Amino acid sequence: MSKSNQPGFMFTFVWGFDLAGDWEFVEQLSHTFASKGHEVIFVELEAGLEERLVRNKSPHRLQHKASKRNVERSEQDLLRTMETHRLNSFPGEIKRETYIRIETTNSTPAETAQLIKQRFHL
Repeated sequence: MSKSNQPGFMFTFVWGFDLAGDWEFVEQLSHTFASKGHEVIFVELEAGLEERLVRNKSPHRLQHKASKRNVERSEQDLLRTMETHRLNSFPGEIKRETYIRIETTNSTPAETAQLIKQRFHL
């Protein structure tokens, strides 16, 4: 993928900010793409628990993510992960010029995408 001629590539990841291995993985992945001349942009999305539970069983997610189709198990995984790990960064923790954090609880995907496009001139 790092050798692709495509104009862009999006990668999503549930980052446990309390896990050294997750930091190392993100750094290694970023380096792989940056070393090939690709711009690496970090977009951190956050939403409240109630909204995350609603989104977790949305038709789009159920259609495109097989792991979400067992809704009860998927909700338990989401709750356990939120209880066990820190899933959002502390202010100033990510020190990159190409970074934005967006609170999406009351935003549509289109609104969020527009914010990202504006911030990074895409």
